[in-house]
Amino acid sequence: MTKQPLTTNFSIYVRLDEQTVHDYFNHHDPAPLYKRQLGFEFENYIYNSLLTQKRNAVIKYQVICLEYSDKRFIEPVTQAIRNHFNLKKILKEEEFKKFKSRTFKLLVASLVIVLSLQALAPYLIEGMDDRMAASVHNIVDVFSWVIMWKPIDRLIFYWNPFKKDIHLLDRLTNAEVNVLEKNRVIGKDKQKAS
Repeated sequence: MTKQPLTTNFSIYVRLDEQTVHDYFNHHDPAPLYKRQLGFEFENYIYNSLLTQKRNAVIKYQVICLEYSDKRFIEPVTQAIRNHFNLKKILKEEEFKKFKSRTFKLLVASLVIVLSLQALAPYLIEGMDDRMAASVHNIVDVFSWVIMWKPIDRLIFYWNPFKKDIHLLDRLTNAEVNVLEKNRVIGKDKQKAS
């Protein structure tokens, strides 16, 4: 039994010609081709192409040009794809920053409440018999755990999907472009979007 390598290649095939190139973009966007927004179906095609990819898989765009004249679409379409996913990455990073900020504020507020309750607990149980004092102390402890649970849970478990999405969007932004013409590779674009 042989192990499969952890890093595999995933190809996203994009056919460029006069009829299909405009189908990849938002039809209502009047901007030049390289600044246009990607269409919903094309974006879904890219995401669906990567459903089974591993976290460290190498993503490549395989651009298919059937005619020599179709090569003129390579640069604007590639730039539009990279701009699209770069913008999505920036938005996801901002969302992650807001998530961290809100979660740490919630954690600090919860800590303040818990410390206040723990500081007030001795005054609340003053004058009570031992059994009742133990019950009140247990109630304060349970309430402290309950109030601290949500911020700790969010800090431990909820950040990973953000990091995963940012990593995927970064790989989509910087993916290599291979140009195929009539079933043969004619060149590679190794430029990375900044």
